[in-house]
Amino acid sequence: MSLLRFRPTFLENLKEIKVPFEDQALDSLVAGDLISLTGTMYTGRDQTHRRLCALLDEGKDLPVDLAGQLLYYVGPTPAKPGQVIGAAGPTTSYRMDAYTPRLLSLGLKGTLGKGARSQEVREAMRKSKAVYLATIGGAGALLSKCIKSSELIAFEDAGAEALFRFEVEEFPAIVINDLAGRDFYEIAATQNR
Repeated sequence: MSLLRFRPTFLENLKEIKVPFEDQALDSLVAGDLISLTGTMYTGRDQTHRRLCALLDEGKDLPVDLAGQLLYYVGPTPAKPGQVIGAAGPTTSYRMDAYTPRLLSLGLKGTLGKGARSQEVREAMRKSKAVYLATIGGAGALLSKCIKSSELIAFEDAGAEALFRFEVEEFPAIVINDLAGRDFYEIAATQNR
């Protein structure tokens, strides 16, 4: 069952977005938009990011072409029998800030996690025409129900921090940083003063 099957009234304007991203879909997103993601996303946490950048430093090809893709900051738990994957909640995004501008320069179009991004990453997103999305922290078991398949792509020895390909359906997120550089956290803080 989809997490979004029974939509409360505040989700009436939910935007359904396919991943990998198409440019026109990104153009339509505004900080604060509630979205539902369906399609393919890749995963990675600290170790994956370090290894991807090490491959680039060595002049080697990456195990996946990041152009147009969404990278979800998650370290999923092992699947129980009969499940696609275990809990798959977001990791704090600023931990990947040191690596993100470099990956954005390869055509990465979106990142997904929790928490705010540094000013450097926000500027790199603006230059690269990429977005930052957040999802529900502390709800990894529920989010895993939106993941329809999981495939290990690289760095198997990293365990949960390996690079995976997820096929997702109606995965909930909110746009934090849009192409215009707006930041939903800043907007919300200003409105609550």
